[in-house]
Amino acid sequence: MSSSTAAPSTSVVQVTRPNTLSVGVIVWLSSELMFFAGLFAMYFTHRSVAGPEAWAESSSVLNFPFALVNTTILVLSSVTCQMGVFAAERFQGRRTGSLLNVARWGMQEWYTLTFIMGSVFVAGQVTEYAELIQHGMTISASTYGSVFYITTGFHALHVIGGLVAFLFVLGRSFTARKFGHLEAGSAVVTSYYWHFVDVVWIGLFFIIYVLDYVLVQ
Repeated sequence: MSSSTAAPSTSVVQVTRPNTLSVGVIVWLSSELMFFAGLFAMYFTHRSVAGPEAWAESSSVLNFPFALVNTTILVLSSVTCQMGVFAAERFQGRRTGSLLNVARWGMQEWYTLTFIMGSVFVAGQVTEYAELIQHGMTISASTYGSVFYITTGFHALHVIGGLVAFLFVLGRSFTARKFGHLEAGSAVVTSYYWHFVDVVWIGLFFIIYVLDYVLVQ
């Protein structure tokens, strides 16, 4: 009488670890969120001390239509950035058709356009600063000027940091022999930062421009 021993069946469980770069960027952005929360708190604190009427008078020199156009450019750059992410996720580094055929664009084309739009936003802020200085609103002229330049200035520095990150991602993509996981991962985490910068500016635009514009009107 023969007996056969059946081997126990084993199932292979694949453990998927989170991308350490993505986790690191998200944790870092959380600290940046606290930083900007402090700037928002500073703004509202100085505004409550100065009084709404004095604050509205100081903010009357702001060019709301110009700031609205500049904000629209930054928000649209977040859209082009996400289009670049979609291209990176399908490992399409370069366009596969004519430059005029947007549907065939790769990550490089979308991120280049995002970089240009971000640069236009920074140039717009510099232009606005020059105009405000001509109207006598400097960082030392009043409490409002100090708060305005500190909040918007720190944001502008973060935008410039994002532009440097885009150059890094584009440079790595152009020099890589093949667009792979490393290049795609760099593109994705850069988009996290850029979307964060855009969301922060929407909040700043609302409290600095929209609220004060409504009060002035």
